[in-house]
Amino acid sequence: MTAVHSSELLALLTLRLTPGLGPRRVEALRRFCGSAQAVLSAHLTELREVSGMDQKSLAAIGTPEPERRAMQQLQHAADYGATLLGRGLEGYPEALEALDDPPAVIWVAGELPPLTTVPQAIGVVGTRKASTYALHLTARISADLARAGVVVVSGLARGIDTAAHRAAVDAGGVSIGILGSGLDQMYPAENLGLSRRLTVISEYPLGTPPAAHNFPMRNRLIAALSAGSLIVEGELKSGAMITATHALECGRTVFAVPGRATDPLASGPHRLLREGAVLTESAGDILQELGWREADAASTPELPPEQARVWELLAEPATLDDLQFRAGLPHEQLQMALMLLQLGGHIDDVGGRYLRR
Repeated sequence: MTAVHSSELLALLTLRLTPGLGPRRVEALRRFCGSAQAVLSAHLTELREVSGMDQKSLAAIGTPEPERRAMQQLQHAADYGATLLGRGLEGYPEALEALDDPPAVIWVAGELPPLTTVPQAIGVVGTRKASTYALHLTARISADLARAGVVVVSGLARGIDTAAHRAAVDAGGVSIGILGSGLDQMYPAENLGLSRRLTVISEYPLGTPPAAHNFPMRNRLIAALSAGSLIVEGELKSGAMITATHALECGRTVFAVPGRATDPLASGPHRLLREGAVLTESAGDILQELGWREADAASTPELPPEQARVWELLAEPATLDDLQFRAGLPHEQLQMALMLLQLGGHIDDVGGRYLRR
């Protein structure tokens, strides 16, 4: 980073840490003055011309405390091994510009993949109370997306988020976790080890503890950093549904997994499907919708003919009755093929529905 960018980042971070200045106000000030450094050196009478500002917030600009905190954050980030990226500066993800309130500064741990205006990334989100079936399906879709070169983005929460992240990196892919706390305040704590295998992003300063009001804000970053968001399970009022709303506001595609009609956790995806979300049962549904390439055929296992036939039919989850109708095999042969596929670790039986691993 050049000295100019370093000085501008410090000034931008100082504004970010000034009481009363949210992302919209910081950007309005920066645009009005031409740079964050110019904002800090401007007279109060000049800044009064910026629309949407109040007297108390204006009076806080240029006071010593925000700059002191900014210097502390830069040192803390250096000690922690994190990178700070400022809006308008080199390295800041273009994809975040889809928001009407992109963060002025983000904190990043790990290597950030290219996140262009419409990134080759998919947000995968859902309930913390996920069913076994949903966890298996999430893992399969996330792994297949990762094998196809798609970045998997989620929120490092329990349940669906954890399954998505772990499957993506286990498949050799890249996954991004978005926190509702500082990078050094991992929540939940049991995902600390997993987080070290990911690129982790936060818009909150180091030392910020997790707080309920931070998570809806976190969800908008998941939506913006993805070309589309997949909702696996979630109630009508849930973080997953908030992510879907933000995805639509960003002009992104919403994908949803259908569930059982009587399952409350299917109520969110079913509403989205009624409103035009893309029905999704496999990674192929996402790749086809967005015009991205399929995963390499090399990932297909070498199997005897009858097992291979059943495995191909399980490109989508299916019950035994579904497979009996579609495979055209005698019942005993189908049962034997399914048993051998399970023993070989190629499929799972979850709640009476068979899934590829």
